[in-house]
Order: sequence, then C-alpha cells, then structure tokens
Amino acid sequence: MAIKRILIANRGEIALRIHRAAREMGIETVAVHSTADADAMHVRLADHAVCIGPPAAKDSYLNVAAIISAAEITGADAIHPGYGFLSENARFAEIVEAHGLIWIGPKPEHIRTMGDKVEAKRTAGALGLPLVPGSDGAVSEIEDAKLIAEDVGYPVIIKAASGGGGRGMKVCTGPDELETLMQQAGSEAKAAFGDATVYIEKYLGNPRHIEFQVFGDGNGQAIHLGERDCSLQRRHQKVLEEAPSPVIGSEERERMGGIVAKAMADMGYRGAGTIEFLWENGEFYFIEMNTRLQVEHPVTEAITGVDLVREQIRIADGLPLSVKQDELEFRGHAIECRINAEDPFTFAPSPGLVENFHAAGGLHVRVDSGLYAGYRIPPYYDSMIAKLIVYGRTREGAILRLKRALEEMAITGPKTNIPLHQALLDVDDFKTGNYTIKWLEEWLANR
Repeated sequence: MAIKRILIANRGEIALRIHRAAREMGIETVAVHSTADADAMHVRLADHAVCIGPPAAKDSYLNVAAIISAAEITGADAIHPGYGFLSENARFAEIVEAHGLIWIGPKPEHIRTMGDKVEAKRTAGALGLPLVPGSDGAVSEIEDAKLIAEDVGYPVIIKAASGGGGRGMKVCTGPDELETLMQQAGSEAKAAFGDATVYIEKYLGNPRHIEFQVFGDGNGQAIHLGERDCSLQRRHQKVLEEAPSPVIGSEERERMGGIVAKAMADMGYRGAGTIEFLWENGEFYFIEMNTRLQVEHPVTEAITGVDLVREQIRIADGLPLSVKQDELEFRGHAIECRINAEDPFTFAPSPGLVENFHAAGGLHVRVDSGLYAGYRIPPYYDSMIAKLIVYGRTREGAILRLKRALEEMAITGPKTNIPLHQALLDVDDFKTGNYTIKWLEEWLANR
C-alpha cells in the first residue's frame, strides 16, 4: 500500500475506530486533539499525537490550517475525516489533495453536489432514484411556492437547502401560512447555515427512515451493502438503528439496492456513502445522501462481515473494491444503541468524570467507545460516548442479546441514556418492528 501514515481528523469513538482499522492494516496513525482531549483514548493509542487548539471545535477540529500543519509535521500521507466536523466539507477535501495528501473520502465535487439539498435532489432524480414530489429546485417566490404546494397537495414541508438536524424545516398545512413559514424557514437556515435557500416537498405523514450503504471505487464500479432502519429518532437525531429493516424483504432489498448501486456507478462515486430514504406504504423517497461514514455503520459490518473503514482506506489508496455484489451475503440481524452522556428522559447533557466503566461483552457484542475509568467527558462536543452493537441470527435473538448487554454495561459518574434503551426494548411496538420516525417522540410524550 502507498498509505503508510493516516492523520485522523476527528475525536472520540470514531477516531479510535479508524485507528484500529489502520493498525490492523499495518498503517501508523496520527491523532490530532484539542486541549480538552489531551487524555482521550485515541490520543493515547495513536503512534503520533498533535494538539491543534483549544476546546472549541472551531479552534481545533474545524481548524483546517492546524490540521494540515499537523499532517505535514508528522509526515502523514493521508487524512481520514471520520464523520461530523470536516467530513462533508468539499473545500477541506480539496485543500487536503492540494497539499499532496490522500483524502480518504469521496471526490470533492460529489461532496459538494450532495451537500446542497436542492442539487442533491436534482442529481438523484437524474440518476434514477425515486424522489419525494416537490419543487425542482430552490423556491423564492411565494406565488411559485403556492403553485407547487397545490400541485403536490398539502401538507408540504419547507426545507433548508443547506440544512440538517431538523433546522430550517417547517410543515405547512395550508396556503394561508405558506408565506410566513417560508420566511421562518429561510431565516432559520440563514442563521444556522449561512444560506437562506429553501425548497418544498410533499410532507409524508408517518414514514420510516431507511438508508442504503453504498461503496464505489471511483472508476464506475459500485456495490450496496443493504439497508439500515434508523426510524427511532428524537428531534431528527437517531437513537437506535438496526439492519436489516424489519419491513424490507430480500426481493425489495435486491431491487432497491440495485438501483442505488447503479446510481453510484453511473456517478463514478468513490468511497463510502449512504443514500437516505423515507419509506411509506411500500414506496421509497430519496431525501439526502451522506458522503461519509455513518455513525451506525457497525450494524452493516455485523450482517455483511465487511470492515467499512478498511474498505475506505483501500479505495482511497487506489485499490479495487474487496468484494463484488454477488459475493455479499446478508446474514442475521444487528442493532446499535447510541449511548449518550445525558439524562435518559429529560435529555439534559451530563458531562464529567467517569468513575467506573465496564463494557458489555460476550459473543457477538461490540462496544465502540473511548471511555475509561478516570476519563472526564468534556462538555464541548456531541454527547455520544459509546455505541453498543449486538448481532443475532434472528431479530428476536438480537433483542434478547441486547437486553443482556445493556444490563452488563456499567458507566458511573455521568448520567447516560442506557435506561431509555432498556425501556424501549420492553415495548411491544419495538419488539414487533412496528415504529416510524414519529413513534419515539410520541412514546416519550405519553410515558
């Protein structure tokens, strides 16, 4: 391999995940960290470590100049961005490549295209992906908006073109409120993302959120690795994910998987990507594409046996895909719980000293976490501190294993949402897979 040393431009469990994959490939790692993360596990384990700034992300993990300098100082020849932070920043990818470094991610132009929701929808349609009915692009004039809304039928949803995490999104039930809600969505989008552009789509009443994992070699070859069901969400943030989806059969998986793989092949896509859909009444509707590794990638690894981070590194190094579509087998069922340092039911953040930490273990139990006893969870970043992933031959078996693993998982000091996950597993709707993107918030409201 040409890659000998990878700089990991991230923190927490994903930085540790990348370090492990690299070391198993005989590749050295460089950890960059803020002053708040000096004692983080990935910093302790990496071959080299460089402090790149104070705690605030804008001064450290988003500090492009400091990251590039760290790569040059340590002799790194590649940069892996993980997820979040700079992972979907096309300009950063361009800067990395301009400095003669290998970017472990998609081509910058694909990151840019899919990062613009309006352009992403246009591109997806051209590639043959099924779309939610709505505007062909950005909408700025209220008269145009009214015509589009009447055509697709109320309710409609107004979305920020550069949005994410639910910001800049407004549901409109009739023409009288359309103008006001468009202005509100635009103002929110401008404040959050620096871009007031909005577009309009048919509002799906109670769908599931189902996404397909894809990989391309950048030269016209692409595969899919099945779907994940990410419908258990709170405020548009995923809480628990599983693969395969309880509502998708093998024929539908093969059909939709073929569509998304062909789209990525036609695009010349390189590396890991996730195509996200809303699913309602047996129909898929494209919503967005993430041009990076997903938080929930371990459930796909569990049912396919493919190391997705290793695959990212191989493809960035110019190697072909390590597996062909007809060689992939989907076996069993996997579930991931995102474990956050927060109150399990008020969701108030709970950073601070980890007094004791015991990871669950046993057959087909995986814990991705940088926690250790004596570690102090900083208050500056995302509250996710661990991911608990279990695999079973059946969904029922995976649920039983997950219940046992949650009982074993011990984190004292900060509050965590482990009790929330334990409560969820006892609800009949979850046991039967009968849930949608609205289900969790309604269940929480009625507890």
